[in-house]
Amino acid sequence: MAHPMGWWPIRRVTVRGPSMAPTLKDGDVVLVRRSSRAKVGDIVLVRWAGRPGQLSVKRVKEPGYFVVGDNPYASTDSRQLGPAEVVGVVITRLI
Repeated sequence: MAHPMGWWPIRRVTVRGPSMAPTLKDGDVVLVRRSSRAKVGDIVLVRWAGRPGQLSVKRVKEPGYFVVGDNPYASTDSRQLGPAEVVGVVITRLI
């Protein structure tokens, strides 16, 4: 069975919304390395069990993939949705 995200080693992702401000803003483009291993403080690409079609960029807050947005006033994250599945780690911002 193929990986649900495809077999990409590096993927370009466009950030949408204000949840990662001020670190990342709406329209920023980041490079994401496919990996499920992340440490506290990493910015990651995640998927939620309750929202399988949605990918989100968040920051790992606690081990166990409790992730949050840098902007707590504009982020839907593990505080509402529980632990996330990490599918990649952001390695750099392009724009």
